[in-house]
Amino acid sequence: MAAAANVERNIGGFYTAPLAVLSSSQSVFEADFVIIECTNCHARYQYDEDRFERKASKKIKCAKCSTIFEIHNPAFADKPVAANVASDATYTRRDVGPKPPPQDTTEQSSIPKREEGHGTGPHANQPQLPAGKRLSLAVINGTDAGNVYRIEKPRITVGRSGADLTINDTEASRQHAAIEVHDAVIRLEDLKSTNGTLVDGEKITGPVELTNQSEFQIGGTTIMLIVTDEG
Repeated sequence: MAAAANVERNIGGFYTAPLAVLSSSQSVFEADFVIIECTNCHARYQYDEDRFERKASKKIKCAKCSTIFEIHNPAFADKPVAANVASDATYTRRDVGPKPPPQDTTEQSSIPKREEGHGTGPHANQPQLPAGKRLSLAVINGTDAGNVYRIEKPRITVGRSGADLTINDTEASRQHAAIEVHDAVIRLEDLKSTNGTLVDGEKITGPVELTNQSEFQIGGTTIMLIVTDEG
């Protein structure tokens, strides 16, 4: 019998919590596509929602391990029970109501200065967002799972407080990591945090290039970079 896959729904350009969680892993939905995950080898694919042909579900074959599994059309899913208010909220705002300040378990990390003077033109090596692309950070695991932050400037910070993307994670430093965009090149850098930033389970020691659907970990929080075309 085919296994069921996870699907998350995008409403109004923002992520919501999963419509139906049928395995332990989460997946992400963006624009007119769903990200589906093989229940056997966990390979991820983009799947055009129109291919459901207005059917409630379809069975597909994994191109990697040949497992046949079932995916469900998000349009036919019931609305999630509001058991977890935090997962139902989108990231149009990061704070809903007053919150007690988190316990200060890490040290304040300074943001290192970027090197200047490289390149030949007056704007060489200057951070800039790519034209015609939308960049987002989706929290796929941790306290803030389901939240999405849209990157609207070429350099942002991620951390527990005072950062562009603030995460509710006591293992994160206040200014934990930075993402810098140079058109099509997107780099992740640890800001000398106490617990480090992990990519593929390893702490990074310098800038690391990210691509669409790249994942990195800060404390107990896992974040995915999403790159899509502007609609």
